[in-house]
Amino acid sequence: MTKILFVCHGNICRSPMAEYVMKDLVKREGLEDECSIASAATSTEEIGNGVYPPARRKLQEHGISCAGHAARQLRQADYQAYDLLVGMDRANLRNMLRICGGDPEGKISLLMDHTSRRGEVADPWYTGDFETTWQDVLEGCQGLLEQLKERQ
Repeated sequence: MTKILFVCHGNICRSPMAEYVMKDLVKREGLEDECSIASAATSTEEIGNGVYPPARRKLQEHGISCAGHAARQLRQADYQAYDLLVGMDRANLRNMLRICGGDPEGKISLLMDHTSRRGEVADPWYTGDFETTWQDVLEGCQGLLEQLKERQ
């Protein structure tokens, strides 16, 4: 089983979007028994909060539920618990490396690294543009899923 943890700053917009999009894609492929998917934050600001309403609405537009989500913070122990830790932007990456104590096993990446279009997932917290974030997350999750299928 491949264990994936998506990470962003607050765990209320981008990383839960990636978590629930990936769960949906994996389910559609019949691979839900082969993947465990979760998300976390690098900060403590939103711990316990649900998915930010505009992000939740964007998921709902595509028939994806995020019910029951509660933001949590990344822990050093997550590095050993997960096979892949996938951040949304370079600031997340720096904080992930700090929290995890580095990346000796090469488990940490950016979501867009799993696409042909390297870069960062657009942060809707500042732009209000949840559609661009949706497109980035979907493309990143599709790319990651293709890579996982190629490994099998």
